[in-house]
Amino acid sequence: MLVLIAIDAMGGDFGPRVAVPAALRALNKDPCLSVLLVGDLSTIRPLLPENSPLLNRIQFRHSDISVAMGDSAKHALRHQKGSSIHLAVQAVADQEADACVSAGNTGALAVISRYLLKMYPGVSRPAICSQLPVNGGECLMLDLGANLGCDADDLYQFALMGSAMAEVMQSKVSPSVGLLNVGEEELKGTELVREAADIMATSTAIRYEGFIEGSDIFSGQVDVIVCDGISGNTALKTSEGVVRFLFQQIRQGFRNTLYGRVVSILVRPVLKSIKRSLNPERYNGAVLLGLQGVVVKSHGAAEVEGFYRSILHATHAVRSGLCERVGDKVANRGADTSL
Repeated sequence: MLVLIAIDAMGGDFGPRVAVPAALRALNKDPCLSVLLVGDLSTIRPLLPENSPLLNRIQFRHSDISVAMGDSAKHALRHQKGSSIHLAVQAVADQEADACVSAGNTGALAVISRYLLKMYPGVSRPAICSQLPVNGGECLMLDLGANLGCDADDLYQFALMGSAMAEVMQSKVSPSVGLLNVGEEELKGTELVREAADIMATSTAIRYEGFIEGSDIFSGQVDVIVCDGISGNTALKTSEGVVRFLFQQIRQGFRNTLYGRVVSILVRPVLKSIKRSLNPERYNGAVLLGLQGVVVKSHGAAEVEGFYRSILHATHAVRSGLCERVGDKVANRGADTSL
């Protein structure tokens, strides 16, 4: 299946320096992929190889307007319609592209995408959903920052959408769903969380397994973890920080003594394997679920490997029919639509 991805080349901490090499790597990986690079062509073109056959699968759209990380989402929507984020999402809305990938301002990307692409009936707000490494494989977690305030029905919608994504993107039959809370007991948590749990427990459209504590996020107990945007974003960034801290401590511990330096040589292959499996870059690329079009948010600080993974993730979402499946799942929220 031929797929065209619109890439906001100006977003994130590194802009074209990361987006362009990542796009080239994805094109080299997938012969059925084409990209639309949106951004300042004076900075994009020098990063492209001359006379490469990959250039035949690259389109360009010039924009010298970049939405800064500190810009408000409403300002970006109303006054920066020529920005690289806006033009990349617009390409999806106009059906010129099959998906959009951006490492730019998360709020602006969510608001612009919601305005241009619209949401499926029954979806009150889009949710950011990403993969996490867990014991025995991977799980999905949402929302990771698109919605700071949610009600119980929003959380149930997240459960439906996350379950649909696990079915089509990870080929999981009847994926299990857990609701993030301060404890596993039924009486724990806020009234809102308990109300959401009651809705999920009586639903036939998902396989709800109950509350899950923060300490069990990476245990692999469930396939989908549901939470509000503040909790999800905090948990995600905390886990990324813990991984960095852990490997800094291990590195420092080996350097402190001669014995440690000798042992480090012996265990280096094992540590490299562990670091590779836990590297956040490997799981980069969060989908904005609920939209009538594929939009993938890359981490703003992602390097080439991470942005490349986001492009592959968007391509997989298009080919698996993710958006349509999410729309069907929400529309049939009272019925079991699992594979």
